[in-house]
Amino acid sequence: MKFGDTNVPGSYIWIGIAVILLFWVIGSYNGLVNSKVEVDQRIAQVQNVYQRRADLIPNLVEVVKGYASHEKGTLEGVIQARASATQIKLSPNTTPEDLKKWQAAQGELSQALGKLMMLKEAYPNLKANENFLALQKQVEGTENRIAQERRMWQLAVQQYNVKCQRFPSNIIAGMFGFKTAAFFEADEGAKVAPKIKFN
Repeated sequence: MKFGDTNVPGSYIWIGIAVILLFWVIGSYNGLVNSKVEVDQRIAQVQNVYQRRADLIPNLVEVVKGYASHEKGTLEGVIQARASATQIKLSPNTTPEDLKKWQAAQGELSQALGKLMMLKEAYPNLKANENFLALQKQVEGTENRIAQERRMWQLAVQQYNVKCQRFPSNIIAGMFGFKTAAFFEADEGAKVAPKIKFN
């Protein structure tokens, strides 16, 4: 190769294009990794707040049991729903089917918890119990956190899925096995808000 050879500038162009392409691949890959990690972190946080709710339930059941022990069916229903809801775990590779099962179990627990909370209307002494009122406030706060964390998960999934599907980053996603994440879906009965009152 001589100094005046016309192929020398052409090879620099190809090297420049290869370097730019390499940086683009690295940037796209790292962007996908960052988005996937955010989704995984949000999944963990959603599970964390649902676990907090599940951890409050035994104490709540014990307080109610002291006032409404003959409401055995309701109390057992809450305990059984809690057991089912805590058996199913989400993971970073959760499929839409797994997410539906998990949501169904959490929905059953929400319904059972709603029935438990409604017992206070039939038992005025329970309604005035300080432990019950404190636990009730904690459950209400946890429900609010659940809604917030689910919303944050939805946003993280949306951003990640856009990167997985938008051209040209979808090429990198396909090459390295990045798959879209599952969204929370509204339950069939979600069009009507559940009536759980915290007074």
